[in-house]
Amino acid sequence: MRTLLIGMTGVLILSAAVVGQQQAKPKPIPISVYKSPSCGCCAQWVDYMRKNGFDPKVQDVDNIGALKLKLGVREEFSSCHTTEVGGYIVEGHVPVESVQRLLKERPKIAGIAVPGMPAGSPGVEVPSGKKDPYNVVAFTSDGQTTVFDRR
Repeated sequence: MRTLLIGMTGVLILSAAVVGQQQAKPKPIPISVYKSPSCGCCAQWVDYMRKNGFDPKVQDVDNIGALKLKLGVREEFSSCHTTEVGGYIVEGHVPVESVQRLLKERPKIAGIAVPGMPAGSPGVEVPSGKKDPYNVVAFTSDGQTTVFDRR
């Protein structure tokens, strides 16, 4: 009888631990990613975001420039893909920490961007491990900019 009670107690503790782990895992944050069909670094950034708690819905777009214009992404902020998340635009290879901060702080801006494709930014890693310094830029719909994050 004692062995049976110990065994049942163990099963209950294990079940509670599994349920606790399932409840502790947050639901992935949905994002919409627009990219060129042939872009490999965009796919790497999407995988990076997926691994870091986001749920990317990817749409290949033939004329990405027209979409960027429609969404208000100015040419100087442009990169190879554009993302919508939580009412914001995230342009290019923005680190997950910057996106998380954006969603937590909810500043009154249109979005954030990593212009170009700096070596070592998420999705643009290079075999040598080289990382170029870069800024994550915050931009407003009327064209004002500030540095949101330094990498």
